[in-house]
Amino acid sequence: MSSETQQIDDSRDEIKDRHREARDELLADSYDHYIGGEWVESASGETFETHDPTTGEVLAEAQAGNSDDIDRAVEAAWDAYESEWADTDGTKRQRLLTEIAERIEDKRSEIARIETLDNGKPIREARADVALVADQFRYFAGAARTHGGETVPSGSGKSIRTLREPYGVIGAVVPWNFPLLIASWKLAPALAAGNCVVLKPAEQTPLSILRVMEEIDDVLPDGVINIVTGYGEEAGAPLTGHSDVRKVSFTGSTAVGKEVMKAAAENVADVTLELGGKSPVVVFPDADVQQAVRVMMLAMFYNTGECCTAGTRLFVHEEIYEEFMDAFVESAEGLRMGDPLSKDTRLGPKVSEEQVERTLSYVEQAREDGARIVTGGGQPEDDALADGCFVVPTVIDDIDHDSKPVQEEIFGPVEEVFAWSDYDEMIEWANDVEYGLAAGIITNDLSKANRAARDIKAGNIWVNQYNDFPAGQPFGGFKQSGIGREQAEETLDHYSQTKTINMNL
Repeated sequence: MSSETQQIDDSRDEIKDRHREARDELLADSYDHYIGGEWVESASGETFETHDPTTGEVLAEAQAGNSDDIDRAVEAAWDAYESEWADTDGTKRQRLLTEIAERIEDKRSEIARIETLDNGKPIREARADVALVADQFRYFAGAARTHGGETVPSGSGKSIRTLREPYGVIGAVVPWNFPLLIASWKLAPALAAGNCVVLKPAEQTPLSILRVMEEIDDVLPDGVINIVTGYGEEAGAPLTGHSDVRKVSFTGSTAVGKEVMKAAAENVADVTLELGGKSPVVVFPDADVQQAVRVMMLAMFYNTGECCTAGTRLFVHEEIYEEFMDAFVESAEGLRMGDPLSKDTRLGPKVSEEQVERTLSYVEQAREDGARIVTGGGQPEDDALADGCFVVPTVIDDIDHDSKPVQEEIFGPVEEVFAWSDYDEMIEWANDVEYGLAAGIITNDLSKANRAARDIKAGNIWVNQYNDFPAGQPFGGFKQSGIGREQAEETLDHYSQTKTINMNL
């Protein structure tokens, strides 16, 4: 069993110095809420620290919001909606969302570095995320002018038509794994549909969205977007259960998503939920092994495995199992782990020590269940990474599919591999979890790809690729992976409601 990845060249002091310089260049010492177009302190006066997961050092202080701050933000959002935003037509919303995209593109490098400092993702991935953020705003800028109702065929002398109208104020809660990208998945369609938004970022990673709000402060009317930072219980729960929030959009764990749904139900508020995943990837015997390995490296280790779509259950046909495993383990052990601000780094730290402990607890449970840790299973031995939240790439086989580490979302760089020979049995395994967010299929046979895509119960299926998220592609899950779809034209329907007008002429 190996616990090593490719060696890094930096020392611990060099990494710390680089991060301190970036922090001093890019960040303020403290950040306020953004409510009604103003930067304001929390009603309680309390703050919390956000930490650099690479070095463990403090990045900045943020406001610890509570229900009073949420009340202020919701009121500001309604004031903006009723005084101005409700009367802003699609043409103007298109122009404003396009301006937001351009501002983000202009500051792409700076925003990406902040995302890396706050989250720990490699800078190359952070840059890709920021480009996708701008693209989301551009996509929904165009959609703002096309989203409308329809004429319904009726009897003579009558006219029936429908309108799509905004809810008014949307409450949005986003996670720490893609802090800015997932915020854009909610902000862009909500604004395009004509709503105002109160958004709570994850307490671990609030800095990039706050930096974006500094950049676009003069683009939108005051109160159209409001950002309240804080913890889930003190700020998130009051937002998702607020009586004046007409729609809630949440991305996070299934367990928390269920609580969000219950809170919204008290107010009969609509919900969009993008929740957990335990996605299968199926490799057929005709697959090119090297291509399959390349796809799996992206499916499993992108964003340090902190992806809800991560292909964490890998089913490889027994005919190529041994050849595949040799190549896959070699590639996993060859991943360059290190300072995420370095362009050569492929695997950064996890977001927090809590997440490190959570990931390693699942690995230990696999050991106790008799599984074989093929490689990894711990933290790196390199002294340069000792202060960071690093977990080495881990591959596990000989594990029972009913065991807890297989059935539950680990949310770290841990792959569980199974050999298969019988198609029907493999499909039964692939569907034998409570989740249904995503899946992958690797084969050169189109009929096999189509058959498996139909048989796997998941909302997003990639064939011979993985984690591809172009704007316009609907994203969402089956089963306990969520409700609704994001990123696509149909998303606007989730951020608006139908009004029917039946006229007797």
